[in-house]
Amino acid sequence: MDGSLETVLECADVAAMVEFFTVELGCRLELVTPADDPRECVVSHGAVRIHLVRSSRDVPGRLRLTQSAASSSGGEQALVTAPNGTIVEVVAAQHETMVPRNRPSLSVVRVTDGDAFGKGRAGMGYRDLLPDRWGGRFIASHILIADGGNVEDYVHFHRVRFQMIFVVAGWVEVVYEDQGEPFRMVAGDCVLQPPEIRHRVLRSSPGLEVIEVGCPAEHDTLVEHEITLPTATTDPERVFGGQRFVRHVAAVSAQTPSATSGFLSRDTGIAEATDGLADVQVLTRTRRPVEELSEMVHLGEFALYVVLTGSARLTINLDGDQRMELIGPRDAVAMPPGSHWSWDLCSHDLAVLQVVLPSGCVVPVAGTEPEQIDAR
Repeated sequence: MDGSLETVLECADVAAMVEFFTVELGCRLELVTPADDPRECVVSHGAVRIHLVRSSRDVPGRLRLTQSAASSSGGEQALVTAPNGTIVEVVAAQHETMVPRNRPSLSVVRVTDGDAFGKGRAGMGYRDLLPDRWGGRFIASHILIADGGNVEDYVHFHRVRFQMIFVVAGWVEVVYEDQGEPFRMVAGDCVLQPPEIRHRVLRSSPGLEVIEVGCPAEHDTLVEHEITLPTATTDPERVFGGQRFVRHVAAVSAQTPSATSGFLSRDTGIAEATDGLADVQVLTRTRRPVEELSEMVHLGEFALYVVLTGSARLTINLDGDQRMELIGPRDAVAMPPGSHWSWDLCSHDLAVLQVVLPSGCVVPVAGTEPEQIDAR
């Protein structure tokens, strides 16, 4: 379809409206007709076109214009009124990620707490793993694609501080800017999606389940109209917003002793790629029995545990109160800073996804450092 989309405003004084939009708001005059007695004028602001039509009465409307921070008044939102009564909302273009102040709380979310998936973008089901979002600073979602097949997605990107995707069950095919041809992720694999990297979900198995953790909770998702994927160039070391893309493949990744005794850790490489902003690991029980597990303490801004398989009991101490929680597959626990906890009653198949910001902020309490263990 050719042509342009215009907003039509009826007004008694076309000349006054033209002066308002061009002088006060910096719009560009595009059309005047007829020349001897202008009854219609068109002004533009970027891709926005406003058609001003002389009428016997003013018919107010409402518009929103986005301006650069330099041309808007100090980057503040402003409401101005046109001569015909139209309210014009002038906002500064947002190119920086705004991260709300952290408001942590102890959060325990179980599958049995509702097990409901709301409908999200591209037909995906979303289950909230952090209902209060810690003041809007973080979001954690359990995402389900029930039917599988081609995903109705498009090339897009996010304005985020941090975002990672972990596959819990099934498989998904994805493609990323400058990362080569599309690839398949299976259970245990994960990616770090650095800020504004273009990407697209292509297809999935029926029953695909992933865990997505991001900061901030509410962030812009922008559609990419120019770049197509896969891109002609491949640059795995490219830096996006201070971070490198990470594709972690579980099948070829080693396990090492964890800071938590009785566990092995599989490092995803996200701590290195984000220069210490975040750390993502998979903790699994060792095969040898451990009578006592080390007590852990959270000293950073965020710590989330999602049970992948098995079950355990968490004994959590926070502000002098003790709380015991039995957790199983797909249950999630978010620990506020200052939390102390230990694991027990762990099933032999226990595996837990650990996401912490900043990296290294979950450590053993003094005197409970783990012994060196092997993976046999």
